[in-house]
Amino acid sequence: MQNQCVFCKIIAGEIPSATIYEDEDFKVIMDISPAAKGHAILLPKKHFANLYEMDDTIASKVLIVARKVATAMKEELGCAGLNLVQNNGEVAGQTVFHFHMHLIPRNENDSVNVTWKQGSYAKGEAERVAAALAKRIKEAKQKQ
Repeated sequence: MQNQCVFCKIIAGEIPSATIYEDEDFKVIMDISPAAKGHAILLPKKHFANLYEMDDTIASKVLIVARKVATAMKEELGCAGLNLVQNNGEVAGQTVFHFHMHLIPRNENDSVNVTWKQGSYAKGEAERVAAALAKRIKEAKQKQ
């Protein structure tokens, strides 16, 4: 546990929360400032500042837990859709530096806005970026 991390304090029971789901690795709570009714936050119990620090075991379980909660949201709240939002780094909008994923139930004409201005690649740029990223992934795999 990180001493000043609000999510670590919630996980430890030092700060109360409305818990939706809990197992040995995760706790899912209601967001105290929801974007929509049912907005939840998925937290690994082990502290990782962001996705880059997370180990493969926990990372591989994140979407399994998210799917369980999302299914419950769809069945109980009747939402028409769902956004999974996960920010890494201050520039990306991360404000609490404990990995977390937002699960935001969506309905037509709600007030949630998760959009961006669409860009484009110059000719051949997407292929160059893809090749560089693929090379980096291959190198990382070889180091394991």
